Amino acid sequence: MNAINRLLLALGLAVTALPASADSVRPVTDPLTLQACGECHMAFQPAFLPARSWTRMMDGLADHFGDNAAMAADKAAHVRKVLVDGAADTGGGKVGAKVMRRLGPDATPLRITETPGFLRKHRLPASEWARPEVVTKSNCPACHVRAEKGDYED
Repeated sequence: MNAINRLLLALGLAVTALPASADSVRPVTDPLTLQACGECHMAFQPAFLPARSWTRMMDGLADHFGDNAAMAADKAAHVRKVLVDGAADTGGGKVGAKVMRRLGPDATPLRITETPGFLRKHRLPASEWARPEVVTKSNCPACHVRAEKGDYED
């Protein structure tokens, strides 16, 4: 642990280190966001979509990919803030910058699995997506066991 991390810990500040690999992204650490999103799926890292995508998604929670994910207004406002603050174009760091370079200027994707970066890295045969442990392209932990920690190494 370096001197800065020791100082932050001594001051009682949480230290969230990014994994060291090139396929890493800052994980979701907010308990409310983890709980709200994690009820049905992994809490996806905000850096994978721009703020406009997260805003649109949060505006449509009553029909969230066919499910009703509506939540209390205060809870939704908190989750929205976490997602927008960490989005690709607002706080997503190097990963977010990559995401934004690959998106069109007005693109507002609602599925991470439909972004250019995801499609480029996941050129897999249909048989891979059909495996029983995978089921859906959004089931990142099926292949990336540390996905929830922000590590997407295979």
